[in-house]
Amino acid sequence: MNRLISSLRAPVEHGFASLKTFRILTKVRMHPRHATALVRALLVLTHHQVAR
Repeated sequence: MNRLISSLRAPVEHGFASLKTFRILTKVRMHPRHATALVRALLVLTHHQVAR
C-alpha cells in the first residue's frame, strides 16, 4: 500500500517542486480561477520540458 501511495504522490510533489522555481508565482495577485489556469499552463510546459 505504501508503494502505491508513493508512486501516486511522487509526480505531484515533483510538480510542486518545479512550480516553486517560477518566480511569477510569488507575486500572483489575480483571481484564483486565473491563477489556476496559469499554474496548469506552467505544469504543462514543465512536463513537456521534462519529457524531452
